[in-house]
Amino acid sequence: MTSWTAPAAQRVDEPRTGDERAMLEGWLEWHRQTLLRKCAELTPEQLKTAAVEPSNLTLLGLIRHMSEVERGWFRIHSAGQQLPHIYCDDQNTDGDFDDVAEADAEQNYAAFLTELDEARAAAAGLPLEHEFTEEGRPTTSLRWVYIHMIEEYARHNGHADLLRERIDGRTGD
Repeated sequence: MTSWTAPAAQRVDEPRTGDERAMLEGWLEWHRQTLLRKCAELTPEQLKTAAVEPSNLTLLGLIRHMSEVERGWFRIHSAGQQLPHIYCDDQNTDGDFDDVAEADAEQNYAAFLTELDEARAAAAGLPLEHEFTEEGRPTTSLRWVYIHMIEEYARHNGHADLLRERIDGRTGD
């Protein structure tokens, strides 16, 4: 039995002025920290709690999913790093969401923090105009990736609000 709980997260207010890069990075960071705040002080069992049947959506599933998304967009696609997916594969495309019952929440949380650091590092050396092409998709810029990631977090942070409220009644943040 572990006594680990998700640590508190420190969120810095999003920037209200600055150049485009600072604004995109600031808003993305604000959303990353918002997800972490939704998980703060919860036990592994609470992080694995689904909202309502038939949904299997959990806060830990969101952490795992965003680990995959950070790795995919910033490291694999934008920076061209040859990396495997973390929780998903061709046989289990939703492993990030589906396989949380036996997951190690502390380890998955730490993996998310590592992916954030690696994603930041991968993007830091690339201009917003950097482009990449994937088979079957249009050419995409790093600028688009930032905007997409802000949207992705905003959507999932809405889910996280509902999940957290279901777990312990905490709202806001």
